Amino acid sequence: MTDCWLLRHGVTEGPEGFRGRLDPPLSQQGWAQLREAVALQPPFALILSSPQQRCARFAEWLAAEQGADLVLETDLRELDFGEWEGRSAADLMQDQAESLGLFWADPYAHTPPGGEPVAAFAERVLGAVARWRPRLHGRRSLIVTHGGVIRLLLARQRGLAPRDLLQVEAPYATLQALTLEPC
Repeated sequence: MTDCWLLRHGVTEGPEGFRGRLDPPLSQQGWAQLREAVALQPPFALILSSPQQRCARFAEWLAAEQGADLVLETDLRELDFGEWEGRSAADLMQDQAESLGLFWADPYAHTPPGGEPVAAFAERVLGAVARWRPRLHGRRSLIVTHGGVIRLLLARQRGLAPRDLLQVEAPYATLQALTLEPC
């Protein structure tokens, strides 16, 4: 039985695009997606969440519903996309196609302009999971977070090369198992 699960936030309000540090709220559809994702799950004992509202509001609601412990962990925030924040891939293809292509091909080697290097992002996310592993291990736990965080954790779990980070699927409002090494 898996003790730790990852859950990406649901669809948010506003147009699609890179939203690392931007913090739009969940849409009604996003709330419905998340409730459906956990509806048949046994209760969680511990919920660890990004503090960004698209994750935290649902985590707070679920913790109250299930009587779970809740911690908002700053280091589970999404990657900061710098100058790409709020822009869609289609929009970036108009004036930054080469940079976007390089990022997609190898995100560790190519940082969005003014953005957070993926190596620094990985260090903070993996550091957070390492700090929390003793409390997560052996308890039915949920980490409510973002696509980038989930891709990173699952890519590591699967032993993928760093350049293959963006090959990992992390759909909205989907539960995925995270294997934690014993403490």
